[in-house]
Amino acid sequence: MTEAGSLYRTMVAEGDDPTAPERVRVQRRGDRAVVTLDEPKRLNVLSAPLVRQLRRALTDLDADADVRSVVITGADPGFSAGGDLKMMRAAVDHRDSPEGGADVWRWIRREFGGIARLIAGSDTLFIAALNGAAAGVGLAWAMTCDLVIASERAVIVPAFGRLGLIPEVGTSWALTRRLGYQGALAFYLRGEHIDAETALRLGLVQQVVTHEELLNAADEWCSRISQMPPHTMAMTKPLLRAAADASWNDALTVEEFAEPTCFTTAAFADNVHDMLNGRR
Repeated sequence: MTEAGSLYRTMVAEGDDPTAPERVRVQRRGDRAVVTLDEPKRLNVLSAPLVRQLRRALTDLDADADVRSVVITGADPGFSAGGDLKMMRAAVDHRDSPEGGADVWRWIRREFGGIARLIAGSDTLFIAALNGAAAGVGLAWAMTCDLVIASERAVIVPAFGRLGLIPEVGTSWALTRRLGYQGALAFYLRGEHIDAETALRLGLVQQVVTHEELLNAADEWCSRISQMPPHTMAMTKPLLRAAADASWNDALTVEEFAEPTCFTTAAFADNVHDMLNGRR
């Protein structure tokens, strides 16, 4: 057991240990990057080193104005098995400390939630490429991404209920918007593994491809993003995310204020000019 009140600091120190193995790989190519969770023997569980390394990697990519899209995937055979059981056991052992659940809350909010907020709040577009099983917070991060594509081997694992947990780190928001309240509740109660084709039918993913083509398919989405004028994606992402919680009238009002800005851009002017001259 850790000392009273020190569980969060202990996990941060473990995650930031310079001698810890590399658990996240980043490959950059032009205006895009692929981030790979890389502890395949443990199905990329969210150990402290992996979480802290991932947060640093995504923060760096988000700060790079030249990076327009980021693909998040896992080293085969899984995307992520979710939370590290060793960390969960430490949290259980810590429950009677003076800090109790508040210390666990710090990790959930600052680290797990911090990554989710970064993905959702960034102007960069994030694509989750599910190469295998996705569970727990790993699944939550994937569903927070702007697009989710899946290999034929992908499996969505709703393990929350079996562990005595609730949908976490934004999963309740994502599920109710894709499945509705009753569909989300059924998802939670059944706890059944959902294969890629079923996930596509339910709207949990936007594309299913062969396993070998997964990263190529993700790269095609990156290319679609690259072909759009930068300001359109930077403005459309927060617009659509806000519209999910807005009334029709509020969404219309936001659009009305945002659209005139687009008229002032060179990209729009060039496109109009080309269309008027029959070049498009």
